[in-house]
Amino acid sequence: MAEFWHNFVLTFVPLFIVIDALGTLPVLIALGEDMALKERRKMINVATITATVVGLAFLFLGQFILTVMGISVGAFAIAGGLILLVLSIKLIITGRMVDVDKEEIVAIVPIGTPLTAGPATIATLLLLAMQFPLYVVLISFALNMLLAWIIFLSGNKLSHFLGKGGLGAISKVFSLLLAAIAVSMIINGMQMLELV
Repeated sequence: MAEFWHNFVLTFVPLFIVIDALGTLPVLIALGEDMALKERRKMINVATITATVVGLAFLFLGQFILTVMGISVGAFAIAGGLILLVLSIKLIITGRMVDVDKEEIVAIVPIGTPLTAGPATIATLLLLAMQFPLYVVLISFALNMLLAWIIFLSGNKLSHFLGKGGLGAISKVFSLLLAAIAVSMIINGMQMLELV
């Protein structure tokens, strides 16, 4: 049981950081500003379902895709780490991982993917599935998506409580942690390939 909780924490925390529901909140609030409450809830539900489906698809098929393409775990760890590092640096500098286009169907793009289940989430899911039992990663991902959905639904209350500065500060801390996780992934990948 102790091993499960240890693995759960090691899978839940990185996923919580890369999904970054609190960091996505200002975008979600801005995009849903002119919507009625019913429309905003529908947008949140569709965004969460989209992110969950994208994440599950890569969680279950990612290893197969790597095998078919002949990509080693070490090489993928380095590539995933580099992507996470670039995204975390972009988040620190610009305040967002991706640019938002209001003309897109906002529930699916950009909120569902790539903001909630983007390259960082996909890379993290694949890497965690290689290092930990699949059921633990699945539980962590499911709980993270549930938590993201709750945070999105509570968006207006949270933004009033934390303020724009509070949300920004939390997002910056998460981006720094994401950079540290990215560096760790790169080092692990280099060790797998026996480059260090």
